[in-house]
Amino acid sequence: MVSDVRVLRLGHRPERDQRVTTHVALTARALGAKGMYLAANDEGVRRSVTDVANRWGGDFFVENNASWKKVIREWKDEGGIVVHLTMYGLRMTDAVDEIKEHEKVLVVVGAEKVPSDIYDLADYNISVTTQPHSEISSLALIMDRLFDGGELNREYPDAEMKIIPTERGKRFEN
Repeated sequence: MVSDVRVLRLGHRPERDQRVTTHVALTARALGAKGMYLAANDEGVRRSVTDVANRWGGDFFVENNASWKKVIREWKDEGGIVVHLTMYGLRMTDAVDEIKEHEKVLVVVGAEKVPSDIYDLADYNISVTTQPHSEISSLALIMDRLFDGGELNREYPDAEMKIIPTERGKRFEN
């Protein structure tokens, strides 16, 4: 059963991808990942996501300027598997049950072109759909499947801020 999910973000271009990469990290955090390795140097993304985690709770981390090969090698050495999200892989619906048999899952989320080595290094190349769409939505869907929806009601006791679900209006606690 999956207990440790982390994200490896590849292909981030600081001048173009800050918003999308930040949203990849926020999606990963909100849906149960423990952290994100950013294979680029963008201290702004790390700082922004760390600020959210500090205010909204949890211990999500962003490691800036991570070596993607080293992250993958160490992850596998520690018994984890690597799941690469791509349009060209196996259908998620066909592979997710097998993936969920593992405790540690590193999800690789690319930006533009990912190095071709990734296809060989990944234990699973997974297609959420066989159509072009957002890497953010792909990550959200695989995270939901990995945790069987349990992440949707996650609470963070250490949160400085907390939303109070209401039918209408906005309620939160500080």
